[in-house]
Parts: sequence; C-alpha cells; structure tokens
Amino acid sequence: MSAATVSRVARGVGQVSEETRRRVLAAIELHDFRPSRLGRDLAKRSHGALGIVFPGLSGPYYSEVIGGFEEEAVRARLAVVILGTHLLRESDELVRDTAARVDGLAVMGGVLPDVVVDRLWDRGDPVVLLASRPRVGIPTVRVENVSAFDRLTRHLLIDHRYERLAFVGDPGSSPDATYRWQGFEQAHRQAQVPMPAEPVRVGLTQSDGFIAVNRLLAAGPPPRALVCVNDETAIGAVLALLDMGHRVPQDVAVTGFDDIPMAGLPVSGLTTVHQPMRELGRETARLLLREIEGGGPAAVDRVLETQLVIRGSCGCGTA
Repeated sequence: MSAATVSRVARGVGQVSEETRRRVLAAIELHDFRPSRLGRDLAKRSHGALGIVFPGLSGPYYSEVIGGFEEEAVRARLAVVILGTHLLRESDELVRDTAARVDGLAVMGGVLPDVVVDRLWDRGDPVVLLASRPRVGIPTVRVENVSAFDRLTRHLLIDHRYERLAFVGDPGSSPDATYRWQGFEQAHRQAQVPMPAEPVRVGLTQSDGFIAVNRLLAAGPPPRALVCVNDETAIGAVLALLDMGHRVPQDVAVTGFDDIPMAGLPVSGLTTVHQPMRELGRETARLLLREIEGGGPAAVDRVLETQLVIRGSCGCGTA
C-alpha cells in the first residue's frame, strides 16, 4: 500500500475503495498513528510554490487567468511556477519535473494525456484541472460553455434570422472548443436550421482569423456569420474581412468568446461571451490550496457563469 494512499485516507480526501479505506483506518488505529504536525506543515508547504501548466503563454486569455491565479498564490505567500508546454513531445516529462518542484499543480485541459494526470494524482500530488472536462475524483474549475455558445448562436439564428453560419475553430483542440461546438450544434437543432458540414479548423490567434477568412472566400461566397471559438480569432476575421472589402456586420457578421479588452474597442465592437478569466485563475488557486491543506472535497466540479455581451459586430444597432 502506497504512502499516498495512506495520506489520502488520513486526510479524508481522494478516491479510495471502501475495502482499502477500512484496512488503512484499522492500521492507523492499531498503531495509534498520529501524523506529526510539523511534518504535515513541511509537507504542505515544502516548496513554497504553486505550479500552473498551459499549452502556451501568449495572449490576453492566459495573462488574465495567470493574473488571478497569482493573486491567490501571493495572498498565501507562495510563488508561482508557470510552464508552457507548447504541446512538445517531452512535455509529459517537463510536467512531472515541475510537479516535483511545487506544492501543487494546476493543469489546463487538453495539455496532458489523462494517464499522466492520473499518475500525478495517484502518487499523491495535489492537482486541480483548469478549463477541462470533469474527471472523477479530481477537482475541476471551468466556465459554462455549451449553454453560452448555444445562446450566442441562437441570437444569430433566431434574433437575426441568419441561416448560413460558420464555426471558426477546431473542436478537437481543447475541452472548451469541444463544448462550444456542442453548443453551436445544439442551437442549430433547436432552431431547426441545417448545420454546416464542417467547422473551419484553425487555431486560436488573430492570424488564424485571417487564415479562416481566406479559406472561406477561396471556397465561394462567405457565410452570413462567422461564429468564432474565441475573441482573438474573431478580431483577426473582422480585420481580414474589412481588408478584403467586406462590411462587418452588413455583409458578414462576426462573434467571439472571452470578452478580452480589445473586443470592446470601436474597431472591433465584438459581440461575444464574457467569461470571468481572472476569477477562473483565482478559483483554481483556491481549490489547489485547499487540496494541499487537505481541507476540501476532492470531487469538486466548479462551473463559473458566463454572460452574452451584445455589440455591433452581430448586426445589432445597425440599419
């Protein structure tokens, strides 16, 4: 029986079978085991740092999440170690090395295979998943995506009566993107409007918005609206359309997701979904600190609310 299993039973956290729990509790009673308070404190804060793992570090989304995460860490007098894997082959090893140098680790969904996360969790490392699909026994913090993207898409299909929509983004690139594609599909079913055959599979940067517009225009007349997986892609799409002589939203409407600061600028005027990015980081750090201290339930799936933000890029407020 591993020391991690004994630790989880003693702290009352984690996923342990009832038979294993009974055996551990019996052994604790038999040997009158009482963890050293000093030992517990050293184990909890042995490194004085929290870790957070992203696929990359560029862009306003990551800076906002990191900002919120760091606020809570500093309040707890802990440093923050940030790892951008860029999805490199050796990223699994880098994450394991990072986990050994921090007191707890937040991992963004889609960055690591499930087996690597499970290995960290099973050996007793405090782990919280960020913007991930929920996993049994592992704390998760995410925002509502399906219903948010459903509301956004129905605004275009029903309120504006647009019929030809294109989803700009790769549903397989992250859990957030997967959920947003599901919301896009759900809205089409509810509005009884035919779905596009495929999404326009591009990344998450402004330049990817340019790439998406070039692909669409090369294939024929543009869709009536581009429903982009995030704001950076949407802003790139708006700039590309304007550069090519198309009016936004009169010819092509564009929407995003995140509500980054640039989304509210006049050049963008972007209809989008506001997600509490800084609070996402804060809540991830809070759950991680609770996990380190052994003071919270493991099976937490915290879902933060989002809000539809209507601006001009969807066609509202235009003649």
